[in-house]
Amino acid sequence: MGKLPLDISRLTADEKLALIDDLWRSLSPDELPPSAEVCAELDRRLERLDRDGPTGVDWDDIRAEMVSSEP
Repeated sequence: MGKLPLDISRLTADEKLALIDDLWRSLSPDELPPSAEVCAELDRRLERLDRDGPTGVDWDDIRAEMVSSEP
């Protein structure tokens, strides 16, 4: 890959973050396939979901707890 036509050393932190965001958003899913480790983790989670069913806390319960704990 050649040198970028942009001197990033002159960018502010906010401009660098915006550039990172632009670059990230420019990638298509085909250009960023999941790694073998990510696929294995997703398979493990799907197997657990199939075995145990959905687990977790309902959003309404979480929200009610948050609202009740506000000062």
